[in-house]
Amino acid sequence: MKSKGGLGKGLEALLPQISTDATEEVVQVRLDELRPNPYQPRREFNQDKLNELMESIKEHGILQPIIVRRGIGRGYEIIAGERRFRAMQMLQEETMAAIVRQISDREAMEIALIENLQREDLSPIEVAEAYAKIMEHFSLTQEQLAIRVGQSRSHVANLLRLLGLPSELRENVSRGTISMGHARALLSIGDVQTQHTVAQKIIDDGLTVRAVEQLVHRLQLVSRETKPKSQNNAQTPITKAYEEQLRNILGTSVRIQMGKKRGKIEIEYFSSEDLERILQLLNGQR
Repeated sequence: MKSKGGLGKGLEALLPQISTDATEEVVQVRLDELRPNPYQPRREFNQDKLNELMESIKEHGILQPIIVRRGIGRGYEIIAGERRFRAMQMLQEETMAAIVRQISDREAMEIALIENLQREDLSPIEVAEAYAKIMEHFSLTQEQLAIRVGQSRSHVANLLRLLGLPSELRENVSRGTISMGHARALLSIGDVQTQHTVAQKIIDDGLTVRAVEQLVHRLQLVSRETKPKSQNNAQTPITKAYEEQLRNILGTSVRIQMGKKRGKIEIEYFSSEDLERILQLLNGQR
Protein backbone atom coordinates (compact mmCIF):
# COMPACT_ATOMS: atom_id res chain seq x y z
CA MET A 1 0.00 0.00 0.00
CA LYS A 2 1.39 3.33 -0.96
CA SER A 3 1.13 5.91 1.78
CA LYS A 4 0.75 9.65 1.53
CA GLY A 5 3.71 11.93 2.04
CA GLY A 6 2.52 12.74 5.55
CA LEU A 7 3.31 9.26 6.82
CA GLY A 8 6.76 8.70 8.26
CA LYS A 9 8.59 5.39 8.47
CA GLY A 10 7.60 4.96 12.10
CA LEU A 11 3.91 5.12 11.22
CA GLU A 12 4.30 2.97 8.11
CA ALA A 13 5.47 0.16 10.40
CA LEU A 14 1.97 0.10 11.89
CA LEU A 15 0.13 -0.17 8.57
CA PRO A 16 -0.28 -3.97 8.79
CA GLN A 17 -2.35 -3.41 11.96
CA ILE A 18 -4.83 -1.29 10.01
CA SER A 19 -5.23 -3.61 7.02
CA THR A 20 -7.41 -6.67 7.45
CA ASP A 21 -6.30 -10.28 7.06
CA ALA A 22 -8.53 -12.55 5.00
CA THR A 23 -8.18 -15.24 7.69
CA GLU A 24 -9.50 -13.01 10.46
CA GLU A 25 -13.04 -13.58 11.66
CA VAL A 26 -15.50 -10.85 10.77
CA VAL A 27 -18.38 -10.43 13.22
CA GLN A 28 -21.54 -8.33 13.18
CA VAL A 29 -21.70 -5.80 16.01
CA ARG A 30 -24.58 -3.56 17.00
CA LEU A 31 -24.04 0.13 16.31
CA ASP A 32 -25.34 0.99 19.77
CA GLU A 33 -22.50 -1.11 21.24
CA LEU A 34 -19.84 0.93 19.42
CA ARG A 35 -18.19 4.08 20.68
CA PRO A 36 -15.57 6.30 18.98
CA ASN A 37 -11.86 6.00 19.62
CA PRO A 38 -11.07 8.47 22.45
CA TYR A 39 -7.74 9.09 20.72
CA GLN A 40 -9.41 10.15 17.45
CA PRO A 41 -7.44 13.25 16.34
CA ARG A 42 -10.13 14.48 13.95
CA ARG A 43 -12.50 16.95 15.58
CA GLU A 44 -14.66 17.61 12.53
CA PHE A 45 -15.87 15.25 9.82
CA ASN A 46 -16.62 16.68 6.37
CA GLN A 47 -20.38 16.26 5.92
CA ASP A 48 -20.24 16.17 2.12
CA LYS A 49 -17.70 13.34 2.20
CA LEU A 50 -19.77 11.49 4.80
CA ASN A 51 -22.77 11.79 2.48
CA GLU A 52 -20.71 10.39 -0.40
CA LEU A 53 -19.58 7.49 1.78
CA MET A 54 -23.17 6.85 2.88
CA GLU A 55 -24.33 6.65 -0.77
CA SER A 56 -21.45 4.32 -1.62
CA ILE A 57 -22.32 2.01 1.29
CA LYS A 58 -26.00 2.11 0.30
CA GLU A 59 -25.06 0.93 -3.20
CA HIS A 60 -22.13 -1.41 -2.57
CA GLY A 61 -22.27 -2.22 1.14
CA ILE A 62 -19.31 -2.14 3.54
CA LEU A 63 -16.26 -3.18 1.50
CA GLN A 64 -13.92 -3.35 4.50
CA PRO A 65 -14.94 -4.13 8.09
CA ILE A 66 -14.03 -1.67 10.82
CA ILE A 67 -11.45 -2.62 13.45
CA VAL A 68 -12.54 -2.56 17.09
CA ARG A 69 -11.33 -3.66 20.51
CA ARG A 70 -13.39 -4.63 23.51
CA GLY A 71 -14.15 -1.68 25.73
CA ILE A 72 -14.24 -1.53 29.51
CA GLY A 73 -17.46 -3.29 30.48
CA ARG A 74 -19.85 -3.82 27.61
CA GLY A 75 -19.43 -2.76 24.03
CA TYR A 76 -16.56 -2.04 21.67
CA GLU A 77 -14.24 0.84 20.95
CA ILE A 78 -13.60 1.76 17.31
CA ILE A 79 -9.92 1.65 16.39
CA ALA A 80 -10.20 2.27 12.64
CA GLY A 81 -13.31 3.06 10.63
CA GLU A 82 -15.17 5.84 12.44
CA ARG A 83 -16.25 7.43 9.14
CA ARG A 84 -17.87 4.14 8.08
CA PHE A 85 -19.53 3.91 11.49
CA ARG A 86 -20.95 7.43 11.15
CA ALA A 87 -22.20 6.69 7.63
CA MET A 88 -23.95 3.56 8.89
CA GLN A 89 -25.57 5.63 11.64
CA MET A 90 -26.87 8.01 8.97
CA LEU A 91 -28.35 5.00 7.17
CA GLN A 92 -29.98 3.98 10.48
CA GLU A 93 -28.50 0.49 10.25
CA GLU A 94 -28.51 -1.67 13.37
CA THR A 95 -25.33 -3.72 12.84
CA MET A 96 -22.11 -3.58 10.84
CA ALA A 97 -19.11 -5.81 10.06
CA ALA A 98 -16.13 -5.59 12.39
CA ILE A 99 -12.92 -7.36 13.31
CA VAL A 100 -12.13 -7.55 17.03
CA ARG A 101 -8.46 -7.21 17.99
CA GLN A 102 -6.42 -6.87 21.15
CA ILE A 103 -4.80 -3.44 20.83
CA SER A 104 -3.03 -1.32 23.44
CA ASP A 105 -3.81 2.34 24.15
CA ARG A 106 -0.59 3.40 22.42
CA GLU A 107 -1.46 1.42 19.30
CA ALA A 108 -5.04 2.72 19.35
CA MET A 109 -3.79 6.31 19.41
CA GLU A 110 -1.20 5.76 16.69
CA ILE A 111 -3.56 3.83 14.42
CA ALA A 112 -6.21 6.57 14.69
CA LEU A 113 -3.58 9.08 13.58
CA ILE A 114 -2.39 6.87 10.71
CA GLU A 115 -5.87 6.19 9.39
CA ASN A 116 -6.66 9.89 9.17
CA LEU A 117 -3.33 10.73 7.55
CA GLN A 118 -3.97 8.01 4.97
CA ARG A 119 -7.51 8.93 4.01
CA GLU A 120 -7.95 12.66 4.63
CA ASP A 121 -5.34 15.19 5.62
CA LEU A 122 -5.75 16.35 9.18
CA SER A 123 -5.39 20.06 9.79
CA PRO A 124 -2.02 21.08 11.29
CA ILE A 125 -3.81 21.90 14.56
CA GLU A 126 -5.39 18.43 14.75
CA VAL A 127 -2.00 16.81 14.13
CA ALA A 128 -0.38 19.07 16.77
CA GLU A 129 -3.09 18.22 19.31
CA ALA A 130 -2.68 14.51 18.56
CA TYR A 131 1.09 14.78 18.99
CA ALA A 132 0.69 16.66 22.30
CA LYS A 133 -1.78 14.05 23.55
CA ILE A 134 0.60 11.20 22.64
CA MET A 135 3.52 12.97 24.35
CA GLU A 136 1.56 13.57 27.54
CA HIS A 137 -0.20 10.20 27.67
CA PHE A 138 2.96 8.15 27.09
CA SER A 139 5.53 10.54 28.63
CA LEU A 140 7.45 11.00 25.38
CA THR A 141 9.89 13.78 24.57
CA GLN A 142 9.70 15.62 21.25
CA GLU A 143 12.67 13.60 20.02
CA GLN A 144 11.08 10.28 21.01
CA LEU A 145 7.81 11.25 19.35
CA ALA A 146 9.63 12.34 16.20
CA ILE A 147 11.29 8.92 15.97
CA ARG A 148 7.95 7.19 16.62
CA VAL A 149 6.11 9.03 13.85
CA GLY A 150 9.07 9.07 11.44
CA GLN A 151 9.43 12.86 11.26
CA SER A 152 12.25 15.26 12.14
CA ARG A 153 12.23 16.80 15.62
CA SER A 154 12.05 20.26 14.05
CA HIS A 155 8.89 19.25 12.15
CA VAL A 156 7.29 17.99 15.35
CA ALA A 157 8.42 21.11 17.27
CA ASN A 158 7.00 23.45 14.61
CA LEU A 159 3.63 21.69 14.75
CA LEU A 160 3.52 21.78 18.54
CA ARG A 161 4.33 25.50 18.53
CA LEU A 162 0.99 26.10 16.78
CA LEU A 163 -0.74 25.22 20.05
CA GLY A 164 0.71 28.44 21.46
CA LEU A 165 -1.64 30.49 19.25
CA PRO A 166 -4.82 31.96 20.76
CA SER A 167 -7.83 29.64 20.37
CA GLU A 168 -9.49 31.78 17.68
CA LEU A 169 -6.36 31.73 15.54
CA ARG A 170 -6.02 27.96 16.01
CA GLU A 171 -9.56 27.67 14.66
CA ASN A 172 -8.55 29.74 11.63
CA VAL A 173 -5.69 27.32 10.96
CA SER A 174 -8.06 24.35 11.37
CA ARG A 175 -10.52 25.87 8.89
CA GLY A 176 -7.73 26.65 6.43
CA THR A 177 -8.30 30.43 6.39
CA ILE A 178 -4.75 30.76 7.72
CA SER A 179 -2.00 28.39 6.59
CA MET A 180 0.65 26.79 8.78
CA GLY A 181 3.21 29.15 7.22
CA HIS A 182 1.07 32.15 8.20
CA ALA A 183 0.68 30.73 11.70
CA ARG A 184 4.42 30.30 12.16
CA ALA A 185 4.91 33.95 11.21
CA LEU A 186 2.20 35.01 13.68
CA LEU A 187 3.98 33.12 16.46
CA SER A 188 6.89 35.54 16.06
CA ILE A 189 4.60 38.33 17.32
CA GLY A 190 4.66 38.55 21.10
CA ASP A 191 1.48 40.61 21.48
CA VAL A 192 -1.83 38.72 21.19
CA GLN A 193 -3.79 41.74 19.97
CA THR A 194 -1.26 42.34 17.19
CA GLN A 195 -1.49 38.65 16.26
CA HIS A 196 -5.25 39.03 15.82
CA THR A 197 -4.83 42.24 13.80
CA VAL A 198 -2.30 40.66 11.42
CA ALA A 199 -4.40 37.49 11.14
CA GLN A 200 -7.43 39.53 10.09
CA LYS A 201 -5.29 41.30 7.50
CA ILE A 202 -4.19 37.90 6.14
CA ILE A 203 -7.84 36.88 5.73
CA ASP A 204 -9.10 40.22 4.37
CA ASP A 205 -6.22 40.98 1.99
CA GLY A 206 -5.12 37.45 1.09
CA LEU A 207 -1.52 38.10 2.17
CA THR A 208 1.09 35.52 1.19
CA VAL A 209 3.30 33.93 3.83
CA ARG A 210 6.25 35.96 2.53
CA ALA A 211 4.26 39.20 2.82
CA VAL A 212 3.31 38.33 6.41
CA GLU A 213 6.92 37.53 7.31
CA GLN A 214 7.97 40.93 5.94
CA LEU A 215 5.17 42.65 7.86
CA VAL A 216 6.15 40.90 11.09
CA HIS A 217 9.79 41.87 10.52
CA ARG A 218 8.79 45.55 10.13
CA LEU A 219 6.68 45.37 13.29
CA GLN A 220 9.61 43.87 15.20
CA LEU A 221 11.95 46.63 13.96
CA VAL A 222 9.51 49.32 15.10
CA SER A 223 9.12 47.57 18.46
CA ARG A 224 12.89 47.43 19.00
CA GLU A 225 13.33 51.07 18.00
CA THR A 226 10.72 52.23 20.52
CA LYS A 227 12.27 50.30 23.43
CA PRO A 228 14.71 52.07 25.78
CA LYS A 229 18.30 51.23 25.02
CA SER A 230 18.66 49.59 28.43
CA GLN A 231 16.18 46.95 27.25
CA ASN A 232 18.05 46.17 24.04
CA ASN A 233 17.92 42.41 23.55
CA ALA A 234 20.24 42.20 20.55
CA GLN A 235 21.63 38.71 20.09
CA THR A 236 25.40 38.28 20.29
CA PRO A 237 27.33 35.27 18.96
CA ILE A 238 27.90 34.18 22.56
CA THR A 239 24.18 34.41 23.38
CA LYS A 240 23.30 32.37 20.29
CA ALA A 241 25.89 29.76 21.26
CA TYR A 242 24.40 29.53 24.76
CA GLU A 243 20.91 29.13 23.28
CA GLU A 244 22.08 26.33 21.01
CA GLN A 245 23.83 24.59 23.92
CA LEU A 246 20.67 24.75 26.05
CA ARG A 247 18.51 23.52 23.14
CA ASN A 248 20.74 20.47 22.75
CA ILE A 249 20.65 19.73 26.50
CA LEU A 250 16.92 20.31 27.05
CA GLY A 251 15.61 19.10 23.69
CA THR A 252 13.34 22.12 23.20
CA SER A 253 13.34 25.73 22.02
CA VAL A 254 15.24 28.14 24.31
CA ARG A 255 15.54 31.93 24.02
CA ILE A 256 17.92 34.13 26.02
CA GLN A 257 17.00 37.80 26.35
CA MET A 258 19.97 39.91 27.38
CA GLY A 259 19.61 43.22 29.21
CA LYS A 260 22.21 45.69 30.31
CA LYS A 261 22.68 44.11 33.74
CA ARG A 262 20.16 41.29 33.80
CA GLY A 263 18.21 39.09 31.44
CA LYS A 264 15.90 36.12 31.24
CA ILE A 265 15.78 32.64 29.73
CA GLU A 266 12.57 31.38 28.08
CA ILE A 267 12.20 27.59 27.84
CA GLU A 268 9.36 26.20 25.71
CA TYR A 269 7.38 23.12 26.76
CA PHE A 270 4.24 21.48 25.34
CA SER A 271 2.71 19.38 28.09
CA SER A 272 2.96 18.73 31.82
CA GLU A 273 5.04 15.63 31.08
CA ASP A 274 7.40 17.66 28.89
CA LEU A 275 7.75 20.26 31.68
CA GLU A 276 8.54 17.50 34.20
CA ARG A 277 11.16 16.10 31.79
CA ILE A 278 12.83 19.52 31.51
CA LEU A 279 12.79 20.01 35.29
CA GLN A 280 14.46 16.62 35.75
CA LEU A 281 17.19 17.63 33.30
CA LEU A 282 17.70 20.94 35.11
CA ASN A 283 17.97 19.03 38.40
CA GLY A 284 20.61 16.78 36.89
CA GLN A 285 18.35 13.71 36.60
CA ARG A 286 18.51 11.61 33.43
